[in-house]
Amino acid sequence: MKNKLYTIPFLLLAVAIITTAFYPIDGYERTGIDRLAYLEKIVRDSIPYNRIPPGAYAKTQDIKLRLTGLKDSAVTYMHDDPALQEKISGLFYGLDQSYSLTVVDMTDSLDLKYASRNETRGYQPGSVGKLAILIALFDQLRNICPDDWPARLNLLRYKNVKGGPFAVYDHHTIPIYDIENDRLTKRQTRTDDVFSLYEWVDHMVSVSNNGAASVVYREALLMKVFGNDYFDLTDEEAMKWFEETDRSEVTDLANEVVNEPLRKLGITEDEWRLGGFFTNGGERYVGRKGGSIGSPKGLMKFLISLEQGKVIDSLSSLEMKRLMYMTDRRIRYAHSSRLDSARVYFKSGSFYKCDPSKGACGDYAGNVFNYMNSVIIVEHPGDGPKYMVCLMTNVLRKNSASDHMYLASRIDKALSDPVDQ
Repeated sequence: MKNKLYTIPFLLLAVAIITTAFYPIDGYERTGIDRLAYLEKIVRDSIPYNRIPPGAYAKTQDIKLRLTGLKDSAVTYMHDDPALQEKISGLFYGLDQSYSLTVVDMTDSLDLKYASRNETRGYQPGSVGKLAILIALFDQLRNICPDDWPARLNLLRYKNVKGGPFAVYDHHTIPIYDIENDRLTKRQTRTDDVFSLYEWVDHMVSVSNNGAASVVYREALLMKVFGNDYFDLTDEEAMKWFEETDRSEVTDLANEVVNEPLRKLGITEDEWRLGGFFTNGGERYVGRKGGSIGSPKGLMKFLISLEQGKVIDSLSSLEMKRLMYMTDRRIRYAHSSRLDSARVYFKSGSFYKCDPSKGACGDYAGNVFNYMNSVIIVEHPGDGPKYMVCLMTNVLRKNSASDHMYLASRIDKALSDPVDQ
């Protein structure tokens, strides 16, 4: 029996849906994500705000899945189009083989055009791996509420969970908006933080907080373990399970929860897998298994499946796309000024290592390895191009953010101009 906490509030939620618009920025009433209340106030009061470009102000009803008319598996559409391949290949002249990518032009949603470069090469995905956690969460929501989409939304909106040891430690900050006093602050996550599932997910995706990712991963695992009892599960009961269950058993189950949904999408273990949690606090209770890897091919399978509505189901796919919509500062690939007017759905990740004996090194400029990855959906307004890119690099001793931004501009120009570049 579901807790009344998750059934009664939906009546109130339904009224809110009727009387106000949805998110991203216009979605505070629907999601309870306080960050959106801050942005809504900026829009409502016409406060000058230069942190985000014009393309970040789309309303939720404007966000749609673009490839629902395509029914075959994603890989069916991933065959190089000669004309597009020639354009894309020419952009990498003079660059070494550490650059890998896949591109899908979906301007014509029934006639995809594909291009690639080292599409099967594996990279440490860094924070792009958090998308696998997002998929795992929606997979478990479907499992415990198989025929009840409103109940899934209510669980996201009204289930509050404590970060606990899983939330630490992380240098990324999260936005905390005090609605009553109209005050926005940013700080690191703490063990005593309590947020709704929706807010933890937003912290994981919008600002790539590692603590939030570990909390969301933990909650997906708990949904798997407790099923319908998860609705009433307390933080104390959850921690008791972790403390009393054999660590190897927990590790195996966590690995299954986050990776099996990828296999169901036809993404192989070598194309994309997640090996563990994102914080030391999480690894106290759950071990690592199999390592993490990502490839442009595996990640593009996910993006195509998402646009088809095949990631879990169509409603889940659409909700995940909304959560990927950038209403915060655009970085790396997404920072290209050519994308300012476009709607951007984005996740980036980095992972690097320095060895002082190997010479120059720095933040995001590792000299042992220096992974930087970008996964993006771009939708220009009107008749402008609509496309997806998965770019993965391992350029040593250099912060590749500028390279990603530079390539973003060149790829966008190639897809915007019908004439060969």
